[in-house]
Amino acid sequence: MANKNLCELEFFIKEYGHLLNPEAIIKEDILRQGVFFESFTDVENFSSKSYFIFSFNIDNDNDVITKKYPEEIAIQNGPYNLKRTVISVRINKSSPYRVKYDPVANKYTLFHGGHFIGDAVFSPEKSYMLQKTPSGKSVRDVAPTIEWGYLIYLAVFRMCQYFENHNECAFCDMNSNYVSQKKANKSYSAVKSIGDIIDALGIIGSSEDSRSKAYTLTGGSIIDEVKFNGDAEIDFYVRFLEAIEDKYKGKWISKVVVQAHDTKNLKRLKDAGAYIYHTNFEVWDKRLFDNICPGKSKFIGRDEWIKRIVDAVPIFGEYKVIPNFVAGVELSSPYGFDSIDDAINSTAEGLEFFMSHNVIPRYTTWCPEKTSKLGRMGNPPAPLEYYVKLLLRWHELHYKYNLPIPEGYGEAGPGKAEFSVSAFMDAFKIGDAV
Repeated sequence: MANKNLCELEFFIKEYGHLLNPEAIIKEDILRQGVFFESFTDVENFSSKSYFIFSFNIDNDNDVITKKYPEEIAIQNGPYNLKRTVISVRINKSSPYRVKYDPVANKYTLFHGGHFIGDAVFSPEKSYMLQKTPSGKSVRDVAPTIEWGYLIYLAVFRMCQYFENHNECAFCDMNSNYVSQKKANKSYSAVKSIGDIIDALGIIGSSEDSRSKAYTLTGGSIIDEVKFNGDAEIDFYVRFLEAIEDKYKGKWISKVVVQAHDTKNLKRLKDAGAYIYHTNFEVWDKRLFDNICPGKSKFIGRDEWIKRIVDAVPIFGEYKVIPNFVAGVELSSPYGFDSIDDAINSTAEGLEFFMSHNVIPRYTTWCPEKTSKLGRMGNPPAPLEYYVKLLLRWHELHYKYNLPIPEGYGEAGPGKAEFSVSAFMDAFKIGDAV
């Protein structure tokens, strides 16, 4: 299998190398299949996976959860002459991608089977991650940084009420991840406090080794106000946003990831200090949306979700509304398309619709976590061909509508991009990445 996968990888690098850099292709292949670490040195110092909201692991059993793995790796050099490429770590014991320690050279390397891919380094431990808030909470738990330290990820509610009555998105393992983390780490909390968030941000902001430029405020969907102390979703998240922006206004780019809200609530988010509005649309096709995102379909509806995304543009401004797709679920069983091209054409229809309205959709490369619905059904990752074609279509449409590189994601292009959960930022050409 490893040899077959390697042949496929090399085919796409050779066939599409004039259109896509090898960094983007290899990154997508690693994200979709995960990686495994064969060894660590006893003194290795790296920023470990914080399990900030999802597991982002293909394997998620107890020996994986209780072991320390890097949050991200960066690969470079090797036979493909790779520029530094930052990749989110997704543990898969069966992955053909293996990180190994070379004691002679005293460095880590990444292999695909027996084929050397490149040198590997781990996301560095930051001094602030080892500190605690006055209440005793770990900064790593309250406000972890990802994307090599660029983004502070504030998941203030680490469960989702869509899971009640089995209405959760079929690819999502948020609630099961919470249960697993709680068993392994008693301090892992479902709801964070505003005080801890403010204190953790203060520690990060005053640390000399911090290079954070943005934060994401997010969490699970709230649909039952009674079970949430009378709070509607917008009330809950606006309180955090107001407190952060009151204390640290202008220090970081603020990004908010919540459900699709009506214009009244969108204005509340904007007035509270949200600069970029994310709302996770997930999958374009109506039949797939209804089946893969039953809670979103039931409580808001696909057409209304789309309308609210477009309605957000006059409020937040052009290019500052950035919905997310979970790329690859279009091919999942039992709901997905039978062919890669049908899946690409469907998603491209959605990308073009949004881009034509000055919305810049992004995507996360699907990781079939085993405790999600799709994972329990035994779904494999989507094929590499799908991701290569998706990258090409995304950038073709981005160029067609003359859109800017989205804000809040750091630099773009091979060797510069640090957005770690898909390669859409890596795939910008050097001339475009300004």
